[in-house]
Amino acid sequence: MKLVEDTDNKILDTKKVSDKEAEEAFKTILTWMGEDPNREGLLETPKRVVKAYKEYFGGYAEDPNKILNKTFGDVEGYNDMVVVKNVSVQSHCEHHMAPIIGTAQVAYIPNERVVGLSKLARVVEIFSKRLQTQERLTMQIAKTIMESLDAKGVAVTIDSTHQCMTMRGIKKETATTVTNYFLGQFKEDLSIQNRYLRFISK
Repeated sequence: MKLVEDTDNKILDTKKVSDKEAEEAFKTILTWMGEDPNREGLLETPKRVVKAYKEYFGGYAEDPNKILNKTFGDVEGYNDMVVVKNVSVQSHCEHHMAPIIGTAQVAYIPNERVVGLSKLARVVEIFSKRLQTQERLTMQIAKTIMESLDAKGVAVTIDSTHQCMTMRGIKKETATTVTNYFLGQFKEDLSIQNRYLRFISK
C-alpha cells in the first residue's frame, strides 16, 4: 500500500498502480470508444496518455505547505497586501475529468515575513493539478497560504471556463465561473476587501 494525501490533506492508503496497468486501462477505453488500439496511429497512445496524466495530475505528489516553508524577514516592516495577478489555472473537473482553464488572483497580508512571489503561483499549480471543483480549489489555495504563512489575511479569486459545461451537456460556450474566498482581514474589513477587488479588476 502507498500512502498519499487526498485533496483535504488527510492521509489515505492506495494500491500502487503501475504505468503498464494504466496503459492497459486506456487500451480498454479505446476499444470501448469503438477504436482499434492496435492500429498504427494508436499504438503509442496509451503510453502517451499515461505520461500526459502524470503531468496533468502531478499535484497529488506534491505538498503545497513545503513550497511555502522558506520566507524572508528583511522587508523593512512591509505590512500591506501583496497581490499576484493573472496566475494561469489549468485543472480538470472531478465530475467529467474535463479541463478547467482560467486565471487566479492571489493576495495576502504578511505577518512580519513574506514569501517568494513564485511560491504563490506554485501553490495554485499544485492544487490545480488534481481533480477539482472550482469552489474547493479556491478554498484550498487560500487556507494553505493563510496557515503556512500565518498571514493576517488572504484573498483568492478564480475566473475560469469549464469544458464540461462548454463542450458537453448544456454547451454554453461563453459561460465563465468566478469564485472568491476571503480569510482574516480580507473577510473582516470590507475596505481592505474592496481595495483588493479594485486591484484585480484593473
